[in-house]
Amino acid sequence: MIEIESVSKLYDGRPVVDDVSMVVEPRSIAVIVGTSGSGKTTLLRMINRLVEGDAGAIRLDGADNRSIAGYELRRRIGYAIQGHGLFPHKTVADNIATVPTLLGWDRPRVNDKVRELLSLFQLDPDVFGTRYPHELSGGEQQRVGVARALAAEPNVLLMDEPFGALDPIIRAKAQEDLLAIQKHFSTTIILVTHDMEEAFRLADKIAVMDGGRLLQYGRPDELIRQPATPFVEALIGASERPFRILSLKTVGEAVEPGGADGPPLPEQTSQKDALAQMMWTGRHAMPVVTAEGNPIGRVTLDGLMKRAEA
Repeated sequence: MIEIESVSKLYDGRPVVDDVSMVVEPRSIAVIVGTSGSGKTTLLRMINRLVEGDAGAIRLDGADNRSIAGYELRRRIGYAIQGHGLFPHKTVADNIATVPTLLGWDRPRVNDKVRELLSLFQLDPDVFGTRYPHELSGGEQQRVGVARALAAEPNVLLMDEPFGALDPIIRAKAQEDLLAIQKHFSTTIILVTHDMEEAFRLADKIAVMDGGRLLQYGRPDELIRQPATPFVEALIGASERPFRILSLKTVGEAVEPGGADGPPLPEQTSQKDALAQMMWTGRHAMPVVTAEGNPIGRVTLDGLMKRAEA
């Protein structure tokens, strides 16, 4: 658990983080959003003390982060940034092995972890381990960057605009990878982004910042239904509200009795994606199946539209 209590940071006498308090639950994903200059990246870097705070306290599982030497703290906390930050002169395997090697892991353990992570990110260890960063695509570099951040098995992973440089298709895949990896390792993740679509897709809770202050911190549905300020409402987008609501629920939660023709939707498909498919194909209903392919009913265009207006 990460407890952020009344933290502040001043530059030239001006607060860039102003009396912020929030708690990030274990094994959850918290996303910090806001406009440029809102203080979100500074707050993130205060957790691993790349930026030293001027007031307040940050505790990791009850331990004040100032009680741990900075270099030691940063070895315990994964950190992934936009642009990947890979060492260009090191192979992929050596990049991922950086922190475990610094921690004194033996070579077999390091090698096993490198292979495990490359496999989890669907990068063949025998193919990609010996490559250098310039030989990878942008999406591959990003996966290696996240793998390196996870290599020492940290309980906490900090991510600063990690997918900002990726094109939309690769970005969506990277987000899917992150959700799968987070579930696999039960890692607590704090992610900074300016992309509200990304925030709603990934977050268990969203923190909205403006002018260094925390305006609202809550579940995505809470922000949609009860925005705390006009700024939060504007950031979410009033016209996007119906689609935001549908993006938070699966078609498995909207199943109606009966059948329908055509290819089925897996029950974990978001209601927003199902609505988009129906409108694109001109269909009024689609069958829904379990992960094992067993039919459980159908979802209808009318039903989804009513849910969006609720």
